[in-house]
Amino acid sequence: MSNIDLSAQIRDFLSTRRARITPGQAGLPAYGGNRRVKGLRREEVAMLAGVSVDYYVRMERGSLAGASEGVLSSLADALRLDEAERTHLYALARESGHHTSPRKRAASSVKPAVQHVLDAMTDAPAWVRNGRHDIVAMNSLARALYSPVLADGRRPANTTRFLYLDPAARDFFVDYDRIANDAAAMLRLEAGKNPHDKALIELVGELSTRSELFRQRWASHDVKFHRSGQKRLRHPEVGQLDLDFEGMELTSSPGLQLNVYSAPPGTPTADGLKLLASWAASQDQLPTEVDATPAG
Repeated sequence: MSNIDLSAQIRDFLSTRRARITPGQAGLPAYGGNRRVKGLRREEVAMLAGVSVDYYVRMERGSLAGASEGVLSSLADALRLDEAERTHLYALARESGHHTSPRKRAASSVKPAVQHVLDAMTDAPAWVRNGRHDIVAMNSLARALYSPVLADGRRPANTTRFLYLDPAARDFFVDYDRIANDAAAMLRLEAGKNPHDKALIELVGELSTRSELFRQRWASHDVKFHRSGQKRLRHPEVGQLDLDFEGMELTSSPGLQLNVYSAPPGTPTADGLKLLASWAASQDQLPTEVDATPAG
């Protein structure tokens, strides 16, 4: 893969969103017993969005350049897009009008002050990633928790590469299928914002070449935010940990997100984190760095 084709992204995203909506869901009568298309027809989407059929066809063929905010909003309503999908649509539209717009390379390290904050969080695993899912900083408890992800020594460690290419991932992630879906959807969201990111293009190409599962997930064109929820991990030393997580963008470092894992006091997982901390303190071979690449 030499590029992430923007026109193809637009075409496939709109067509897959259109295909999942039935006329009944859109409040339209379904005339005839044999519809030749799955979901809505193009003319039905055009009618719901309040644009001409020719204009919608042009958009679905891969050009959102010049589409106004009102048109995009109406199209998002017609296709019943959620917040992440709307964000993706607007990102694709921005890129459609600026095919060669420069993008700052995603950061591969954090400011010293951010690392100090991570290190001060001694009771909760905390780490920072960029939009490609490279791990760029961690505290000691996160290094212990994610020791299987860091084990192969490749830097920067990448959680999605581990997820799709390392057999150990199926044991580590209890809800493997859901996590795999989410990871591909988050990468797809990033590709909409930064389709010219060389490292992202290389990552998607590597995963597409080596993982049939990733190819299937990538082809769905689903997109997703990663803000909060639960992650169940099966650590090889301390067993299963049912963790709550919160993801927060670092406003001082655009493109980076801080993830913090926690567990309610008195729960088995809280006890497991204490055990993990004790195990980490006894290890001399846990990595002390997560990336040897200079900041971008």
